[in-house]
Amino acid sequence: MSRRIATIGFFDGVHLGHRFLIGQVLDIAQKNGAESLIVTMYPHPRAIVQPGFQPQLLTTLDEKLNLLKKTGISKVEVLQFDKEMSRLSARDFMEQILHEKLGIDCLVMGYDHRFGHGGGTMEQYREWGKELGIEVLQMEAFSGEYVSSSAIRKLLLQGNVEKAAKLLGRPYELCGNVVDGYKVGRTIGFPTANLCPEKGKLIPAPGVYAVWVILPNGDRYKGMLNIGNRPTLDNGDGISIEVHLLHFKGDLYNQPLRLLFGNRVRDEHRFGSLEELQLQLRQDAVSAELLLG
Repeated sequence: MSRRIATIGFFDGVHLGHRFLIGQVLDIAQKNGAESLIVTMYPHPRAIVQPGFQPQLLTTLDEKLNLLKKTGISKVEVLQFDKEMSRLSARDFMEQILHEKLGIDCLVMGYDHRFGHGGGTMEQYREWGKELGIEVLQMEAFSGEYVSSSAIRKLLLQGNVEKAAKLLGRPYELCGNVVDGYKVGRTIGFPTANLCPEKGKLIPAPGVYAVWVILPNGDRYKGMLNIGNRPTLDNGDGISIEVHLLHFKGDLYNQPLRLLFGNRVRDEHRFGSLEELQLQLRQDAVSAELLLG
């Protein structure tokens, strides 16, 4: 049986820092003729240890698994994180999960990563690993700009989708089904698809964005997206996510869409009339067209 070289983490967003760490795991595995493994968990650990916590995720579980598999890793193991697992000390987690359940021979840890109830120091992880036959390696920090899932969430909540994309290494995306809306947009020449995003996914700051819209058949359209409270129309409570596809004709109701964020166009504003709104939407369409190239 070949050796198993693994790393562990939640890997929300699978950003540049995560991929740097995974790249080092792949290098070590290749040099040793070993199997590479990513150990992650579901749901978010804080949702278990802090009841009522609502995570704002950069990636759903399916999105994360798809991104992790694209790294070239041999296998991704998803642990069902529950209260029992949350109570395991780092030493017990290494013994019961990493050693006995997963058969890991070498654990590659990020420079600032900790796991297990109460955590531990790198020296302790190495000592416990030696007792269990697990070599523990600490990798160097990502040499580029500091990147973390928390930093990316903060950028998105500020509407800075361009900087978030740089740290992710790709555009931020929202997926969801098109649901019934108020149908006001079609009366002013800008029909919109109202998106119901997947639960738990972070919604960027209110405003207008230039986005790429990917249909179920793979076709891509430029679009302008509004996230907000529809201040001019004043016809509903709560956040709405509405996208107008440029140069598209057809019915998207009940279809799944993928939105890839390109640029922020402007803040959300209240206009004095539907005519003023219509004029601004025309300008937004031109801006979106230019920004997306």
